[in-house]
Amino acid sequence: MNRHTILIDPMFGHDAAPIAPFAVKRFSEHALKVVEEFPQIDLVLLSHDHYDHLDYDSISKLKDKVSCFYVALGVKRHLVSWGINPNIINEFDWWENKVFKDITITFTPTRHFSGRGVGDRAQSLWGGWVLNTAQENVWFSGDSGYGKHFKEIGDRLGPFDFAFMECGQYNENWHQIHMYPEESVQAAIDSNVQNCMPVHWAGFVLAQHSWSDPVERFTAKAAIEKLNTIVPKIGELFTAKTIKTEKWWKGV
Repeated sequence: MNRHTILIDPMFGHDAAPIAPFAVKRFSEHALKVVEEFPQIDLVLLSHDHYDHLDYDSISKLKDKVSCFYVALGVKRHLVSWGINPNIINEFDWWENKVFKDITITFTPTRHFSGRGVGDRAQSLWGGWVLNTAQENVWFSGDSGYGKHFKEIGDRLGPFDFAFMECGQYNENWHQIHMYPEESVQAAIDSNVQNCMPVHWAGFVLAQHSWSDPVERFTAKAAIEKLNTIVPKIGELFTAKTIKTEKWWKGV
């Protein structure tokens, strides 16, 4: 963005639940090797400390390439314990913003939770990120249940040229903290999103739905609501104004 290289929740590790009774392996193999080919990273944004968003192996491989970290309040302690220089880590409360070079970055609220074990629940915050420049306004929704905060985000910081919308890993028992796909579309509409991409569905199986259920339901609802959507293949390059309707996941 504006010629700066930014990563959001860089999770390239092979397991999203290393302390669970059963390992949660990712679909794509050897993702960590991609990090070796990365250029210098200007900024890493971390939305919260769950294992499928904050990964030790990924951070360990990235840390010598990263100039700065912006993280949810309370997440800094993890990075410092992993050997990251505390002077390059900035923590954010909800609605707090800072200017990184020529990008205004704001941490937005979500309805979720945090913690990496049974003893550290709610010791750090969770949320999403808005990246605003004179040319474009981009939003990463973060993990969240559906709520009125989406309209507030749109009213205060929108409209958004592009948004990465959480879509996947839902369950009836988790409805307060993860949206159903149709709610993800409505959240984008509430937030005044012009173009969007469903995320949080293609990496791991963390819930009891099928791999393709999130993207099928999201794109079907988006078509009804006439919401511009892109679903790139895993690892595919695209621009914020790209619109693609190819259902590549049907052949996987």
